[in-house]
Amino acid sequence: MTQTVVNRFKDADSLAKGAAEEFVTRLAQLLEELTEVHIQLTGGTIGIATLAAIADREDAHFLEWSRVHVWWGDERFVEAESNERNAVQAQNAMLKKLPETNLHPFPASDEGLTLDEAANFFAAELATLQPHFSLAFVGMGPDGHICSLFPGKPEIAEGIRVIAEHDSPKPPPQRLSFSYEAMNSIDEIWFVVAGADKQDAVSVAFGENPEQLPVGRIHGKNKTVWFVDQSAGNKTWGC
Repeated sequence: MTQTVVNRFKDADSLAKGAAEEFVTRLAQLLEELTEVHIQLTGGTIGIATLAAIADREDAHFLEWSRVHVWWGDERFVEAESNERNAVQAQNAMLKKLPETNLHPFPASDEGLTLDEAANFFAAELATLQPHFSLAFVGMGPDGHICSLFPGKPEIAEGIRVIAEHDSPKPPPQRLSFSYEAMNSIDEIWFVVAGADKQDAVSVAFGENPEQLPVGRIHGKNKTVWFVDQSAGNKTWGC
């Protein structure tokens, strides 16, 4: 059974700094254990703030980033240089110095592929490289969605690791995302959740029927870690 750890913070800024500190420590451990480390990042306000906090840490500069491979849990299917892309935001926040060969972004809309073709192309790359994901940062929307896995969507067939979302309820409508099955194969899932608009979804995730929302269907294979600020956790923990 997966271990669940909850870290609570007074606000989003302290959350980002706390998650950054834990990440640098964990990544250093993984680099001692593994030849190369594959991680997934998330976008969103708190996700990018966490990446910026990592970049600000002096001890992060001593990590052997050349052995770290970076992927994303999902991506908006827009132009490659668009600031809407999680990959562009992450590079601006933290990843400018990483070799391009260590970055594995989803295809962009201006690279000659349709959305479905892009999903198939990325799934084929994933099957060829067969990365073992040690850790994934995961954000959450007020509706309880994670990555681009939204409530009320049809079930995803077994064995599908990458999906094409044609009609996201949150713009832009076209997105690419790892599936539930793919996310649940990751060793450690680290949720970073801040804001009062998230408190209802957090309460469902920790309630009696968590799987009614996408967030409750995701667990790290070995460990699930929550970083939650006071406003997001208010309904669940009362303070």
